[in-house]
Amino acid sequence: MKRYDIAVIPGDGIGQEVVPAAIEVLEAAAEIHGGLAFNWTHFPWNCEYYLEHGRMMPEDGIATLRGFDQIFLGAVGMPGLVADHISLWGLLIKIRREMQQSINVRPAKLLRGLQSPLREPKDFDLIVVRENSEGEYSEIGGRIHSGEDQMAIQNAVFTRKATERAMRYAFELAQTRRNHVTSATKSNGISHSMPFWDDVFQAVKADYPATASSSIHIDALAAFFVMKPHQFDVIVASNLFGDILTDLGGAIMGSIGIAPAANLNVERQYPSMFEPVHGSAPDIAGRGISNPVGQIWTGKMMLDFMGYPEIGGLILNAIEAALSDGVKTADLGGQATTREMTDAILRHLRKQS
Repeated sequence: MKRYDIAVIPGDGIGQEVVPAAIEVLEAAAEIHGGLAFNWTHFPWNCEYYLEHGRMMPEDGIATLRGFDQIFLGAVGMPGLVADHISLWGLLIKIRREMQQSINVRPAKLLRGLQSPLREPKDFDLIVVRENSEGEYSEIGGRIHSGEDQMAIQNAVFTRKATERAMRYAFELAQTRRNHVTSATKSNGISHSMPFWDDVFQAVKADYPATASSSIHIDALAAFFVMKPHQFDVIVASNLFGDILTDLGGAIMGSIGIAPAANLNVERQYPSMFEPVHGSAPDIAGRGISNPVGQIWTGKMMLDFMGYPEIGGLILNAIEAALSDGVKTADLGGQATTREMTDAILRHLRKQS
């Protein structure tokens, strides 16, 4: 029996509802596998913790998390309590940076049983590989002066090492799929970082002559996500561009509540972190109607990364079977509760054992 130690941070809002649901599904998947088990350790780090302690996690929080195999995160943020830039940089982004989780991976596909808001989605199935450590989300900059002379400067940082790492990951991933990589750029408007991005992409793609590739400006690419998402396989993008594209990916699937994500330490020196794309949704928190699919699909991605794609595939099949039965939460146009959605997925998962 192979046991994995997983750090669990339910976080804020609906994270505290969907994380337990996903853990139930992962436990059922482990039982079906028979040679896999989890040890879950929960940490109460969230905005309420900040109000009590003045920080989102204890000083030794990162050192504590380094002792785990993976991190399973729910949601971060309660803007009514703590400003977003404090909650995110104090927990989510702090973990990403200090655990060197340099790659963010977010799939978007037309799930069986779910109707996309697009008129002709044509069974799209794409993955966005987002550079996760620098780019437009650099901490370099500041504010100076006051009054009408006040100004803010925010510097984007692109290193060849991080840029190339994301692009190589995208090409390697594409070789396991439909063998096409699209680069998201904006070199016609951003005069330094994006031409640099394009240059690195040209250099990297030369090492993958059997993989088709293209480069598309981000504004056009966003439009194509709506008009013809089925034409894309793997998209590689900067931190900001990838962030925006993947929210759009959730939208064209039918709800951002079903979109999963993985923050990967590709060198496997530190734990990776798995979190859904959706936020804490304080407007529906505590009502028992949140959609657990995003968190459950995120658990499937964790299993994939840990080397169990077969059992991960069973989870995704169970999600699609539940949706095909018409079991849908309110964000998908249904009336199912979190509990009912989870039970339907568990039922179909166990049918496959």
